[in-house]
Amino acid sequence: MNGSRPWWQSAVIYQIYPRSFQDTNDDGIGDLNGITQRLPDLIDLGVDAIWISPIFRSPMKDFGYDISDYVDVDPIFGTMADFERLIAEAHARGIKVILDFVPNHSSDQHAWFLESRASRTSAKRDWYIWRDPAPGGGPPNNWLSEFGGSAWEFDAATGQYYYHAFLNSQPDLNWRNPEVVAAMRDVLRFWMRKGIDGFRVDVIWHLIKDRQFRDNPPNPNYHAGRPPNEALIPLYTTDLPEVHDVIGTLRRTVDEFPDRLLIGEIYLPVERLVAYYGRDLGGVHLPFNFALLSARWDAKHLQALITEYEGALPKGGWPNWVLGNHDRPRIAGRVGQRQAAVAAMLLLTLRGTPTIYNGDELGMPQVDIPRHRVRDPFERNVPGIGVGRDGCRTPMQWDSSRNAGFSRVDPWLPLADDWRSNNVANLREDALSILNLYRRLLRVRKERPALSLGSYRPYVVDEDLLAYYRELNDSRLLIVLNLTDGPQALKLEEGAHARILVSTEAKRDGDLVKGTVTLAGDEGLVIDMASR
Repeated sequence: MNGSRPWWQSAVIYQIYPRSFQDTNDDGIGDLNGITQRLPDLIDLGVDAIWISPIFRSPMKDFGYDISDYVDVDPIFGTMADFERLIAEAHARGIKVILDFVPNHSSDQHAWFLESRASRTSAKRDWYIWRDPAPGGGPPNNWLSEFGGSAWEFDAATGQYYYHAFLNSQPDLNWRNPEVVAAMRDVLRFWMRKGIDGFRVDVIWHLIKDRQFRDNPPNPNYHAGRPPNEALIPLYTTDLPEVHDVIGTLRRTVDEFPDRLLIGEIYLPVERLVAYYGRDLGGVHLPFNFALLSARWDAKHLQALITEYEGALPKGGWPNWVLGNHDRPRIAGRVGQRQAAVAAMLLLTLRGTPTIYNGDELGMPQVDIPRHRVRDPFERNVPGIGVGRDGCRTPMQWDSSRNAGFSRVDPWLPLADDWRSNNVANLREDALSILNLYRRLLRVRKERPALSLGSYRPYVVDEDLLAYYRELNDSRLLIVLNLTDGPQALKLEEGAHARILVSTEAKRDGDLVKGTVTLAGDEGLVIDMASR
C-alpha cells in the first residue's frame, strides 16, 4: 500500500513475453531462469511489477494461450522450482509478479476437454460448449472464430460441435457451469498461495455466450482486407451483461488474499470498457485501456481521447494506459523512432497505472517476418492482411554479442536488423537514448508523487502540442509534448518560473524557463512549475 492506496496505483507494470526475453538453456526460447537472471536490469530500469505472459503447460499451438494444465509450468520455461525461485528473487528486490490467466478456453489436450469429448454423458461434457448440428446439417449457427473460419468444430465421435472463439485446438469453457467457475477459482488460489501478486485475465469480455445461441448480425461497415471474423458484430459472443457476475466472482476470489491485483484484457470502446470496473468497483481493478494502441497520433485527437476516458471513469475507478503489447505492432513501428520517445513520456506521465511492453524501452522496431519464419497461427490462418503478431514478439536485444545476448543458439524468431547497435548495453551508455529516457522518467515518477498519484488537468494548446498538468498538494508539473517534427513554442502561465525536469533531448534537463518554452521537433518536456 502507498499510504491508504493499493500498491498498483503508483506502480509501473512491465510486460514480459517470456519466449523472447532471455534463454538460459540454449533452446532458442526464453525461460523463467532468464527472467530471474534479468531482474537486475529491471531494477535498473525502475519498474515495480512484471506481468508474465503464459508459462503454464501447453502444446504451444498459440504459444501458451492454449493451456493443458493450469497448475503446472511448461518444461519449455522450466520447472515449478524455477518459478518459485523467480517469485522469491523478484519479491526480495521489491518487484511484484503478475501472471497471465487464460480462463476463456483451454487446450484441446487438457484433461478436462479430453473427458468432455469422450462421450455425451461424460461428467465434464457441460464444462465446454457443445451443440447439435443445425437442422439441415453443418454448424449450429454463424459464429466466427477470431482466427478465421467457423467457431464450431465437429466432433465425429459424439456427433456434436464444440465452440472455439480462437483456434479449433482452443475449446471455450462453459462459464455458465458452476463447476467450471469453482475449478477456476481454485486455480487462482493455487497461484496466489505461491505468492503471485495478481492476474491479467485474457479476453475476459468473451467469457459468457448467448444462452439461445442466436446468429450474430452482419457488420455493415465490414470491408475486404479486414480480418474475416469482423464480418459479423459479436453481439451474442462477447460483452454480454452476465459476464459481470462472473468477473465479480473472480474479484471476490482474488480479494481472499491481501493486496492482489486483477486486470482484464478488454478490447471495447471506452463507454463499454468502464463497465468492467463493476458495480461498486467490484469488477477488475484495471480494465486494460488500449486506446493508445490504435490512436491517431496528433495532439487534438489524443487530447480528446484522454478527456473522454477521464470523463467516463466511474467514481473511484483508477485509470491505466497501455502503449504496446504482444498482440499489436510496436509503438516505434506505428509512430516512428523519434515520436516513440514522446510516446514514452505520454505513457509515463498520464494519470493512472502504465504498462510497458518489453523492448519498447529500447524503441525496438516492428520486424517484417519472412514468410518461411512465420510462427503466429493467426497469420497462418489469415495470411496477407497484416494480422501477424510475430513482428512485435522478436527476441529482446541485450547486447551486441551473438543473437543480441538473448540466446547462444538461433532464436525461435528472427532478430530485428538493428540489434547490434540498438540494445540494452549500448543504449545504457548513451545519455540521449530512449532507454535512458525511460530510466529518467521512471526515476522522476518515484521522486514526484504528482506523476503517479496526482490529478490530471488539460492545458489549452494548439493542434501541434499536447500539454497537461499533473498536480498533488503543492507540486505542479506541466507536461508538454510536441507531436510534430518541427519546433513549437508554448506560452506558459503569467509569471511562471519553471525548471525542466525531463526532456526527451536529455541535455535540457535542469534548464530554467519562463514566459515561453520552445520545443524542438519530436521533443517532450516535464516541467516543474513550482521552481523559482
